[in-house]
Amino acid sequence: MLFVLNKTNTIGNQFLAELRDANTQQDRLRFRRNQERLGEILAYEISKKFKYSSTEVQTPLGIATVDIPDTQPVLATILRAGLPFHQGFMNVFDRSPSAFITAYRKVKKTGAFIINVDHISSPDLEDKTVIICDTMLATGQSIVMVCKELIAQYAIKELHIAAIIASSEGVEHVRANLPKAHLWLGAIDEEMTSKAYIVPGLGDAGDLSFGEKV
Repeated sequence: MLFVLNKTNTIGNQFLAELRDANTQQDRLRFRRNQERLGEILAYEISKKFKYSSTEVQTPLGIATVDIPDTQPVLATILRAGLPFHQGFMNVFDRSPSAFITAYRKVKKTGAFIINVDHISSPDLEDKTVIICDTMLATGQSIVMVCKELIAQYAIKELHIAAIIASSEGVEHVRANLPKAHLWLGAIDEEMTSKAYIVPGLGDAGDLSFGEKV
């Protein structure tokens, strides 16, 4: 399935607008916080798809029957840009374990690049629901490679991929290579630059969150 947040009118569109705004981006704390807020919103939307069971809770005045999720998902992110977005998911799924992946582009002299997955630190994902979140889904190559690495190691029960802004090309790449994955996006942009930056996008999410890398 494909869910795109900005297809409906919600407060999430304000957070998206501020993330894109070059002036508001000067406030690094607000930039990280808006990613966190969008993580919370998308986590809430994903939670609607989980299975629930009734349980009884003792209140000071009696017993209440409530439906709670049968299991907690495992949350995964790609360092470093995805950390604020990931934090939003952790705020909602506050009992969930997390996995962290390092992946980077190795650029050739021609300007072309390949993706290297350097390290995966993960809890057991066997028969688990996994949500992998990264702020930007550009070419989709990083997400696909990371997911395939995880799938090769574990029999994952269900895979959800969340991003704040995706390119249409990246969406098609993910859907072609991970047809069973559920996609949860803030917005989809149609263009990319020759260096695979999404246009209009928002710039380099990692640099805007944490400072320019050298």
